[in-house]
Parts: sequence; C-alpha cells; structure tokens
Amino acid sequence: MVDQPHSSTARHASLVAAGILLSRLIGLVRQRIFSHYFGLSDAADAFNAAFRIPNFLQNLFGEGVLSASFIPVYARLLAEGDEEEAGRVAGAVGSILALAASALVLAGMVATPWLIDLIAPGFHGAKRELTIRIVRVLFPGAGLLVLSAWCLGILNSHRKFFLSYTAPVVWNVAMIAALVAFRHQSQAALAVTLAWGSVVGSALQFGVQLPVVLRLAGRLRASLDTAAPHVREVIRNFGPVFISRGVVQISAFVDALLASLLGTGAVAGLTNAQTLYLLPVSLFGMSVSAAELPAMSSALGGVDEVAAQLRRRLDSGLRQIAFFIVPSAMAFLALGGVITAVLFQSGRFTAAHSQYVWAILAGSAIGLLAQTLGRLYSSTYYALRDTRTPLRFAIVRVILTSGLGYLCAIPLPRWLGIDPQWGVAGLTASAGVAGWVEFTLLRRTLNARIGRTGLPASLVAQLWFAAAVAAAAAWGAKFALGGGHPLGFGLVVIATYGVTYFACTWLLRVEECAGLVHRLKLR
Repeated sequence: MVDQPHSSTARHASLVAAGILLSRLIGLVRQRIFSHYFGLSDAADAFNAAFRIPNFLQNLFGEGVLSASFIPVYARLLAEGDEEEAGRVAGAVGSILALAASALVLAGMVATPWLIDLIAPGFHGAKRELTIRIVRVLFPGAGLLVLSAWCLGILNSHRKFFLSYTAPVVWNVAMIAALVAFRHQSQAALAVTLAWGSVVGSALQFGVQLPVVLRLAGRLRASLDTAAPHVREVIRNFGPVFISRGVVQISAFVDALLASLLGTGAVAGLTNAQTLYLLPVSLFGMSVSAAELPAMSSALGGVDEVAAQLRRRLDSGLRQIAFFIVPSAMAFLALGGVITAVLFQSGRFTAAHSQYVWAILAGSAIGLLAQTLGRLYSSTYYALRDTRTPLRFAIVRVILTSGLGYLCAIPLPRWLGIDPQWGVAGLTASAGVAGWVEFTLLRRTLNARIGRTGLPASLVAQLWFAAAVAAAAAWGAKFALGGGHPLGFGLVVIATYGVTYFACTWLLRVEECAGLVHRLKLR
C-alpha cells in the first residue's frame, strides 16, 4: 500500500483537533460554571474526587485501550477489503466490552465506600458521605462512555474523526444544563444533581454516534465469540494495554490520595490545573496520534517499506505536535495565572485560587512535551501490534511518579517551611520528570527497531526561542495594561503571546508555521 500523502494526515488531524477543540471549549465553559458555584470548597473536592473513580472504568476500557488493541486489527481488515470479518470483529468486541463494563459498574457501586477510603483517606464525615453518593450516581454513566469509546474506534477506523471527537459536547451541555437549572440548591445537593446530569450526558454521547456506526459497519454482528482469530488478537493486545492503562490510573489515584491529605481545595485545584493541562495534550497530541494510528496500522508491504513509512509519519507528527506544545508549556510557566483567571475566576473562585492553580499548572508544564510526543511513539508501537513495550515503560513511569510525587507533595513543603497545600505543585512537577523518562525509553527502543526518529535539535531551539520571545512580549503587555477585569485583561495578554509566537516562527521560517498559514489561506 502506498503511503498516504502528508496532506491527508494533516487534514484528518485537523478534523480531530477541531472536534476536540469544540468539545474542550464546552468543557471549559462547564468547568468555569462549576468553579463559579463551588470554588475550591469541600463539595468541589468531593465531586472531583468522586469523578475519578468511575472515570477509572472509562479509562481502562475506553479510547486509549481500544485505540491500541481494536483499531489496528479493524483498520487492517478494512484496508484488505474484508468487511465481513471486520463486522464480526467489531460486533464481538462491542458485546464483550458491554458485558465486562456492566459487571464492573455493578461491582463498583457496591464497593464504593472502600474505594473512597483508598483514594481519598483525607475525607471524613459529611464530605466522605457526599463523595460516596456522587460515585454511585456516576458509575452507570461511565459504562455508557465505554460504549461511546467503542463507537469512536469504529468511526476513526473509517476516517470519520469529527463526529467521534465532538460527541462529548452533548455530555458537557447536559452537565452545564444541570448546573444552571439547579443552581439555587445547596452545594452538596447541586453536586449530586450534576452527577445525574453527567449520566444523562453519557447516554446522549453514545446515542449521537450509534446511528453512524451502524451505517458504516453495515456487517456488524453482535456476539460473544472469542474463538475467532482476529477477535483473539484484539483480546491478546487488549491485556497489556489494559494493564498499562491500569497502572497509569493508579498513578492518578495516588495523586488524588496525596492531594486529599493537603487540605481543602487541593483536589479541586489539581482538577482545574489538569483541565488546562489536558487541553493542549488533547488538541495537539491526541489529534495527531488519533489521525496517524489508523494510517500506520493500514501500512502494507515488506518490513523495510513499512519501517520507512512509519518513520516518515512519526517524524512529521512529532514536528506538528512540538510546534504547538512548546508554546503551550511556556504559556503555562509564564502566564498560568492569567490563563486560569480568564477561564475560572468568577464567583467563589477568587484571584488567590488562580495563583494557586498557576503553581500546579507550572509543575505540569515540565512534562507536557514529553507526554504528547510519547503518545505518538506509543501509537507507533500499537500500529506494529506491540502493546507490551509501552506497558513496561508505563510501569516505570508510574513507579517514578508515585515515589517522587510523595516526596515532593508531603515532606518537601515541610522541609521548605511552606504551607502543605502547595505540595500539589510537587505532584505535577514530579509527574513531568517521570514523563521524560518514559518518553526517552520509548524513543530509544523504537529507534533501534525502525531506524532513527525524533525532532531536529535546531527546530526545538527555534520553537523555545520563539516561545520565550512571546512570553516576554506578553509580560510587557501585562505591565503596560496594569490590570483590569480578568477576562478582558487576560485575553489581551494571551493574544499578544500567540501573535508574537506565530510571527517569530514565521520569521524563523519554521516549516510548520508556513504550512499552517498555507492551509488557512486555502480555506
């Protein structure tokens, strides 16, 4: 099979990015409204901690696992023209997934009190009881989101990217509607109502994708047949990725556990920072990785030919990701307080809260580039049907994250003589260090397998230079304005940063900037 042109992949990545952007923007609106009504209160901590537990189920069985195990097999069958077998595989995987998710939803609802003690031992009394109530409401919605991820796998394999990544918009809209409609309730009651809104939104997210999935996968056949060779291959690939996602989720739970010990607002502050951190990860890391995985998985030919195709796609994707992620990391470090104020500062969310979240966000910036580039390297392994190598390195990252996270979150603030609440910034910074270790291992091992890949040092230097100049210009605008309403003031500062970065990369003749300008002119 001839390698698809770069323009096709760029177009697909743009569709993914557009879908994610729309979804994330609505998600930010939801988070802003949530922050307006809850601030960094006990109820905010309870909801955010509760949300992590059923989210564990979604992450274990959701998009990342299916992308690694199901899409490579299904996309390869489509590339070979075997739609009959592709339909059988998709139907069997969907049925097995639905059965497993249902069983885990029931088990999770029963085990909720013990799960709370594991991930939030710092919660007691009414705060703990509220968290338990919210978790039990949220669990069925998580099961529906697992099925939504199955829809995404089929849609992506058919190169229908926009719908799959805009579907979460309806989930966010349902939650926003619940917040606004019942805003006069007490914070505890509103948190429970919001959980019900999440369940309704999960059903809508699955529902808007299902008709298109049934049309595309016309030969879909529901079954629990695990004996078919291709179904067995999906299950065999599923195991290591399932474990990999599991150990990564353990890391997230360790973060939540440690944050729950750091006082009121720590869990909510961590959640707000992660909402911002995941925006560029999703927009620029996930979009390129999601667009490349089906194309990489469809590559046919001899070993050398496939390796050459993978190298070209990987290097091109790395450049696309770095062009946007480097300025994102610099913005989090230099302008995190301004960004947080623009998005969240309202009502019960104060200026002091914005500064607190900035510290957490700055820690996250350390590993931002590593995590996004690492996603694409992992996708390349999955395209090669190798799910075990990323698993080994994920375990290394989790061990490092847990050990360093504890040291930086608990003893370090005490040694420095600062408020323990600031230990949350140590959690995100230590996770960034561990992310770089994982990325280095992924790159080195893959290079030994398919040949040299990676970003040119000259490009990396140009991008960081442009980002630093842009940060200086943004700070100049900040001092010139002197202050003002967080929204208007912040938008001017952020716009100055963005315009300066693109101007610098244009003057430096960075290929990705020229390509972006060309695509915008065509549109």
